Amino acid sequence: MEPVMIVAFVIVAGAAMAGGFVVSNVLKGKKGKVAQEEAQGIRDMALREAETIKKEAELQAKDTLLKLRNEFEQDTRSRREELTAAEKRILQKEENVEKRLDLLDKKEKDLSGRTDALKQGEADVLKKGEELKAVIQQEKEQLHKISGLSRDEARAMLLSKIDEEILHEKATRIRQMEEDIRESADKKAREVLSVAIQRCASDHAAENTVSVVALPSDEMKGRIIGREGRNIRALEQATGVDVIIDDTPEAVTISGFDMVRREVARMALESLISDGRIHPGRIEEVVEKAKKDLDQKIKQEGENAVFDLGIHNMHPELVKLIGRLKYRTSFGQNALQHTKEVARLSGIIAHQLGLDPQIAKRAGILHDIGKVVSDEQEEGTHAIVGARLARKFGESEVIARAVESHHSEVEVNSVYGTLVCIADTVSASRPGARAESLENYIKRLENLERIATSFKGVDKVYALQAGREVRILVDPARINDDESVVLARDIRTKIEGEMEYPGQIKVMVVRETRAIEVAK
Repeated sequence: MEPVMIVAFVIVAGAAMAGGFVVSNVLKGKKGKVAQEEAQGIRDMALREAETIKKEAELQAKDTLLKLRNEFEQDTRSRREELTAAEKRILQKEENVEKRLDLLDKKEKDLSGRTDALKQGEADVLKKGEELKAVIQQEKEQLHKISGLSRDEARAMLLSKIDEEILHEKATRIRQMEEDIRESADKKAREVLSVAIQRCASDHAAENTVSVVALPSDEMKGRIIGREGRNIRALEQATGVDVIIDDTPEAVTISGFDMVRREVARMALESLISDGRIHPGRIEEVVEKAKKDLDQKIKQEGENAVFDLGIHNMHPELVKLIGRLKYRTSFGQNALQHTKEVARLSGIIAHQLGLDPQIAKRAGILHDIGKVVSDEQEEGTHAIVGARLARKFGESEVIARAVESHHSEVEVNSVYGTLVCIADTVSASRPGARAESLENYIKRLENLERIATSFKGVDKVYALQAGREVRILVDPARINDDESVVLARDIRTKIEGEMEYPGQIKVMVVRETRAIEVAK
């Protein structure tokens, strides 16, 4: 009997006993036939319930037994199938092993036959070799008799003739190899330059000399001009540019050949427009802030350039000088874009030739930094100045010499100097890269400022209106009103004597005295 059935039977028996006990107590309290009949009914009901529970337990036990039997049979069938599959695999492997053994036996027999044949052939070769030696010896003796030369004399004659033939063949082959090398070198050089140029196809736009600032409305033009033009004069004097306000709707034009001044003026004007407070004192504050912001922007441009090229551990001062190239042009080509292009070209060519691309890129990115400081009275050309800066800020001698020699002012002593020279030439010589007229125009404006600065008492000089006007701010403590008139005439005379220019140039000398007090 299953455990479930036993438990059910025990429960039913207990219930029956409990019922009997209850009935007995009832009979004690009641008398008569009715009480006995009720007790008998309760007993019969308990027995029927016990029988029902017993049958249910039996059915449940049978179901459980059937389920276990099915699971056992399924498990047994699965294991039997696995054993059958394993037996088939073993039989297959045995067949494969037998086939391999048969194949090995065949190969062994074949090898044995070949070995015997080889031994026989070796014996035949040795025999023929002995016969050949005897024939050669006979031929030598006959040659000695015919020629009348000894063995040593014949050998010397033969070697001499062979040496002459070898020397001629060597010279011929050397010339042929030189021609092949020259042709292959030219072809390889063209391929390297072609790959480098294709992988460095940068877009360039010629920088012009004006910037346009958008206005929220035309009413803002009056506020920029200010009462009697004091605001626009203060902005022009603080930035050194020419602010042009014309009929162009909702726009102001900033004119100036110096890209740094023009950018400072643009940033300051945009800040004043957004702030709304426009007066001379505020203009000077905003211009100073714009100069500081531009310094940060220049530093960021340099960091972005070296990051894009994958150059690391460069001195911060060199990075800042690289950023300043963004606001310079060389023959109409943006100096920073040109420098980045030279660095990329140098790195690509170095990679193609199996050299170190990092050294080539560092030399390329630094090759024109001397242009940034050459205007600050540094001695030497921009290549010499750039090499001096590279050495000063910890760059290797290889990089410094490559920068120094990229215009052949110093003898090239490394392949990296040649790489930078090639990359510089490729970047500058491609169609549309440079515009000679813009460079001449900028040099003319720089000469204007240089001439005016050469006089004593001059504080600041700004070339405006595309070189048609030069504005000179003098130190009021050193130059009085009468001397200002004489100074303007002297500057005009020197410009006429030293420069060639179209049209005419207006010379304006500004002497301003300010008295400032702070109320507390």
